Amino acid sequence: MATRTRRSERREEPLSRERIVGAAVALLDAAGEGGLTFRALAERLATGPGAIYWHVANKSELLDAATEAVVAAALAGGPAESADSPQEEIRAVALGLFDAIDDHPWLATQLAAQMSHSPWQSVTPRILESIGQQVRALGVPEGSWFTATSALVHYILGAAGQNAANGRVLGPDADRGQFLDTVSRAWEELDPDDYPFTRAVADQIRGHDDRAQFLAGIALILAGITAVHPLTT
Repeated sequence: MATRTRRSERREEPLSRERIVGAAVALLDAAGEGGLTFRALAERLATGPGAIYWHVANKSELLDAATEAVVAAALAGGPAESADSPQEEIRAVALGLFDAIDDHPWLATQLAAQMSHSPWQSVTPRILESIGQQVRALGVPEGSWFTATSALVHYILGAAGQNAANGRVLGPDADRGQFLDTVSRAWEELDPDDYPFTRAVADQIRGHDDRAQFLAGIALILAGITAVHPLTT
C-alpha cells in the first residue's frame, strides 16, 4: 500500500523544467556552483540524470535558467503597487534585487557572467526594463535613457554583490558588530597625514545598516539624475 501511494504521488508531480530549476536553485543555495551536478540534482529529484537531460541540455543552461528564475521572482512584483513615484518604484526594484543577491550567494557571479557574456538572454533585458521604464517616467531625455539606467543598474548589482561577498567572507556565525568595530579601530590608528578622510569616517562604519546605506546610494544617484534632467511639465 505504501509503495502504491509513493508511486501515485510521483505521478501527481511529474518531472518538469520548473521542478528541475527549483531544485537547482536549492542546490546552489546549499552548496554553491560546485555542488550543482546532474547526479546531485537527480538524487534530490529522485530520478535519473537522463530524465533531467530531456529538459535541460547541460549545466550552463541550468545555471542560466536558475539565474533567470531567481531574478524573475525578485522582480515579480514589478513596480511597487504602493509606490507613488518613479523614485519609489526604482527603490522597490533595487531592494528586490539586493535581497535576492543576499539570499542567493551564487547569484551575483552568475548575473555578472550573463550580463557580460550573453546580454541578449532574458535576464539583462528584464533588469534594464524594470529600471529603464522608471527612468523614462522621471522625464530623462531619450538620448540619456541608457546612461542613466546603466548607472543605476551597475550600482545596484555592484553594491548588492559586494554586500553578499562580505557576508560570505564573514560567514553565518561571525559577529558583524565585532568585525566592524575591529575595522573602525584599525582605521582610527592610521597615519593622520596619509589617511585623513579614512580616519574621519572610521566611527561611521560602526553599526551601520547595509540596506539603509544601499538605499542612500540609490537616493544619491536619483538626485543626480533629476538634477541633470529636471522634470518639465
